[in-house]
Amino acid sequence: MSDNQQQTLQPILDGLGKALPAAVQAVEDSYGDTVIVIDRKQSHDVFKHLKNAGFNLLLDIAGVDRSGIEHTDRFQLTYVMYAIDSDLRLRVKVNVPEDAMTVPSVSDLWESANWAEREAFDMFGFRFEGHPNLARILNHREFVGHPLRKDYPIMKGQWATTSSDLMPDLEKE
Repeated sequence: MSDNQQQTLQPILDGLGKALPAAVQAVEDSYGDTVIVIDRKQSHDVFKHLKNAGFNLLLDIAGVDRSGIEHTDRFQLTYVMYAIDSDLRLRVKVNVPEDAMTVPSVSDLWESANWAEREAFDMFGFRFEGHPNLARILNHREFVGHPLRKDYPIMKGQWATTSSDLMPDLEKE
């Protein structure tokens, strides 16, 4: 990240620290992007603050299974955000324990979160509290398990006995 971008981002991070002092657990630099690690329980408040600070585009939500790596929690969500007007990128990481995989939905803040959260639910099992339609999106509705978890058997096959149609989901939007 350039010095100019860092100077633009720093007041936003300072404001976040003042508004929600216990929410930011770490600030890192990774491949030229600023990355913040936030508390899962305060994540919706953090994202609301960041949206109000100009991060008006949520580019992606990615799930990560970190089993086999030393850490505190097995799972993690990474949110990639962009502020169009100031040309700033920010990655936000939320650590998620295996025994409590519920995270507040941000679909009320960014429409793009709707299907991204459904994908993370489908592939990893994250449950987004407050999501309007948390249902499978890539796998068949009868599918059992979450195929991007490291403990999912790679050769496990499953038969589907009914057809799956996304049209009802598309018609709701």
